[in-house]
Formats: sequence, structure tokens, C-alpha cells
Amino acid sequence: MEQRDLLIDAFGRIRGTVHRVVEGASDELLAFRADPEANTIAWLVWHLTRVQDDHVADVAEREQVWTSGGWADRFGLPFGAAETGYGHTSTQVAAVRAPAEELIGYHDAVHDASVAYLQTVSGDDLDRIVDTSWDPPVTLGVRLISVIGDDLQHAGQAAFVKGIAARAGVT
Repeated sequence: MEQRDLLIDAFGRIRGTVHRVVEGASDELLAFRADPEANTIAWLVWHLTRVQDDHVADVAEREQVWTSGGWADRFGLPFGAAETGYGHTSTQVAAVRAPAEELIGYHDAVHDASVAYLQTVSGDDLDRIVDTSWDPPVTLGVRLISVIGDDLQHAGQAAFVKGIAARAGVT
């Protein structure tokens, strides 16, 4: 098995979790907050997808799907197209509202772009330095694993929020 195949499998696991959480979800469920400061499913899925889009586009040296695919316009969020969700306030979290179809559509488009890039990556490429602002500098392999880890955590959080919402009677 090639290293890229493991990475593609890991990104596929993120996609699978996103689909299980979001498919068929009502707008009410996607906007549910366990408390007034908690993240919503919509925000978690949007954020994990934005991070993947931002980071993979950077290392692939291509435009983000968020802008190239018109998703920023479709979502119509009240902040700049460069936003990925890092440091968002409670008000900004609440502003991320999108139907399930849009969240899945954007996620699938990013997943497809990520897989297309990963299919071009060799084992030697994974040692390429992609960020010198850290000590030690970040390699492509470390950056991709970082995205996978962050995205899987957020996907799991979205699944957890869905379970809490179900217990509260929100479907």
C-alpha cells in the first residue's frame, strides 16, 4: 500500500462521518447548541471543511474550492471569504447556517479536490517542507496528518452534538 492510499482512506473516514451526521438533518438540528456558547453541527462541519480546503489548497498550490467553486457566495456568510473559523466568537458560530445539502455539497467538493491532489503525492513528497514558520519546519506529511486529526476531532464533536440534540428531542 502506498502512503497516499492511507491518507486518502483517512480523508474518506472524515467524509463518511460528515455524511452520517449531516445527511437528512433538519435546519433546527444543524443549528442546535448544547448551551449558548457551544458550537453547532453546521459550524463544526463548515469549519472542518474550510480547514481542509484551506490547508490542502495551500500545499497543492491551487485556489480553494470555497472560492473557485462558488461556495462562499452560496453560503453567503457575514464574514470574509478567507475565514476558516479559527477564533470565531459565539455570534460568528451562530451565523453559520446552511442546509444539509449545502454542507455536504461543499464537503464533497473539498474531499474530491483533496483526493485528486493526494493521488499526485509520492512518499518522497511527504518530506517536503511546506511551512517554515514553525520550529521544526512543517513537512507535507505532518501538515496532512494535522488536518486529518483536526477534522476527525470536529467530525466526532458534530456526532456528539447530534446525540445530545436527539436526547433533547431535536431531530
